[in-house]
Amino acid sequence: MYQYFNGLVIREGTKGIPAEEVEKLFQEAGWSRQIPDWQKEKFTLIFENSTWAFTVWDHDRMVGMIRVISDQVMAANIMDLVVSTDYRGSGVASKLVELCLQKLPHGDWFAHTSANNFPFYQKCGFEVKDLSQNGTCAYYGYIKAREEGHR
Repeated sequence: MYQYFNGLVIREGTKGIPAEEVEKLFQEAGWSRQIPDWQKEKFTLIFENSTWAFTVWDHDRMVGMIRVISDQVMAANIMDLVVSTDYRGSGVASKLVELCLQKLPHGDWFAHTSANNFPFYQKCGFEVKDLSQNGTCAYYGYIKAREEGHR
């Protein structure tokens, strides 16, 4: 599926997303540094192994993306949401979240994000829970990999 948004094209799908475009966005966001060539296939595999994904294109340049892992019945988790610096504030990120929520409108949605993004997600209808009452446990393998010199 393709749709137009503010002169950009939004593509739905988890297949055929160029790894180099994903890597560029991740580098711009500070999520990726000096990835060895043999590891670059992960930028394709993360999409192929996701439940839903939307990418945003300005001609041949990917300027935004969101990917979701879900059971497609009860719960879904936004794993990555990133928009190029040049396009932030244009409504692209909100549109991507809206498109995701339409996929599972009565399910429970979670966002894998840092606290500085909470205000954005609150604008999209998410709640920020009192972590003293409820919480999420996390194991961040990338931190261990970085400590061991693999990232």
